[in-house]
Amino acid sequence: MARIAAESVAVSVQRAPFRSKWQGSRRSKLHTQVRASQSMDDKNKVFKELGLFSLRKKIEDVVLQADMLAPAALELEESRRIRQEEMIQKYNLWDDVTKSNEILVKLADSSKVVDALKDLTYKAEEAKLITQLAEMDAINYGLFKQAYNASIDVSKFLYRYEMSKLLRGQYDMDGACLIIKAGSAGIYSEIWAEQLLSMYNKWAEKQSYQGRVVEKYDSKNGGIKSATIEFEFEYAYGYLSGERGVHHMIRSSDDDSLLHETGLAVVDVIPLFLGTAPDLQIDDGDLRISSGEKQGRTGQAVCVQHIPTGISVQSSGERSHFANRMKAVNRLKAKLVVNAMEQGIPEVGGIKREAIADLWKQETRRYVFHPNRLVQDVKTGIQLPDLNSVLDGNIEPLIGANISMRQPSDLTL
Repeated sequence: MARIAAESVAVSVQRAPFRSKWQGSRRSKLHTQVRASQSMDDKNKVFKELGLFSLRKKIEDVVLQADMLAPAALELEESRRIRQEEMIQKYNLWDDVTKSNEILVKLADSSKVVDALKDLTYKAEEAKLITQLAEMDAINYGLFKQAYNASIDVSKFLYRYEMSKLLRGQYDMDGACLIIKAGSAGIYSEIWAEQLLSMYNKWAEKQSYQGRVVEKYDSKNGGIKSATIEFEFEYAYGYLSGERGVHHMIRSSDDDSLLHETGLAVVDVIPLFLGTAPDLQIDDGDLRISSGEKQGRTGQAVCVQHIPTGISVQSSGERSHFANRMKAVNRLKAKLVVNAMEQGIPEVGGIKREAIADLWKQETRRYVFHPNRLVQDVKTGIQLPDLNSVLDGNIEPLIGANISMRQPSDLTL
């Protein structure tokens, strides 16, 4: 019995180191897990702090920009409104109804801008105050997000205001009718045309507007042959008129020794008159009107050609032949007045047919898919490295660069 007890004790002594080692290993593993958990918590905390720092920096930049621009802009617009009010008081509105309407429209626009600038100042102060409250409340993420949303509204308005100072063309304040037509390169051009349609729709959505696709001709093999979008908001034509011309989708070889043009589409933009359309009379004898096929639920397509200039347009998005004819004629008038303006002549009767620009010969932009994914704007010379972002509707840098190339008109009355 004593021997058995001794052996038992010996076994216990021999197993003790193993148990001690296992317990130590378990304790070490537990400590490692705790350290890892603490490390992950610290990392999440750092990431959150970095995110809040980025938000705060963006808010501060927008508020600073508003503080620099808003007071001077508000003073300018208020003084302009006062001058317009004084002009109305001195002017007999019944002497010239057309001139009176112009003055009243300008006064209404100035009042709208003044109110918007006051609201902008309020939102900038609101963003600043919310940011301060967020810091006092031990960095409240929800408050920071609220301030950031307010700063986005401020940033959008500042961008539009600055662009409006450059958009002083005769029809820049009007809406826009944007027409996309696929090239003759087959399926690739038709798919590319559909991508452009998506890009412009996404751009409008990001600007808190909406593009209405009124006409769309699908291709049998995928993609579209053509599409027409109407943007019924102020300055749409001013923003988008620089998009006119050929948009190339390009894929090049890896060593860049050979270019492969895989698709192209042409974009045309004409004014969509939001107010009073130009009083343009066209002789019926100068028009050639033909009807096309019925498109789905809409009415029969109508094509109208201006015989002296050769300019032709069509409409198929309305529900009746008469409505399509009216819309086609209005689009024709818009194209005629734009061509007259581009040729520097007062009447559409003086438009020279040979001087009308051929959009298929005007390259606007290149979208390179391989080997580098980038966008090259031919008109302005700028280059953007993020093709996906541009196709997702982020074309403000391209639009802004094109607008900035135009000479701003006199900002006085």
